[in-house]
Amino acid sequence: MLHVNGKAREVQADAETPLLYALRNDLGLVGTRYGCGLGQCGACTVIIDGKAVQSCDVPLSAVVGKQISTVEALAADAALHPLQKAFIAEQAAQCGYCASGILMAAKALLDVNRNPSDADIRNALERNLCRCGTHSRILRAIKRAAKELRGER
Repeated sequence: MLHVNGKAREVQADAETPLLYALRNDLGLVGTRYGCGLGQCGACTVIIDGKAVQSCDVPLSAVVGKQISTVEALAADAALHPLQKAFIAEQAAQCGYCASGILMAAKALLDVNRNPSDADIRNALERNLCRCGTHSRILRAIKRAAKELRGER
């Protein structure tokens, strides 16, 4: 039994199946992307028990009973999360392939640090690659979202 986005979900897959495959193929949560399959690019980042984790190299056996959040959980009741709004406002995603992984790594950071420094953000995104080169826009977007989450304008 997996706990994904606040719901208990049954998955009929081998215990050594990567979480990424179960999310995409068995549960239809395709926002989590396949990038390298080696846990090195961050496209598959999800949040497991509050920590950003690359789901392509985590077997299902390692996440039983843990709380898993995917990018689909960001928009609650059709309202965009401050990170999503900020990414749009700052035009932080060019092709968008890496965006879901970056959003989840940024959310894990902002859940514990609502006032991150540039160094904090860079450290949180260390395992997330963006080949489009929108890094400065991504930093601005995360700072914008943090400001909103702190209740500032």
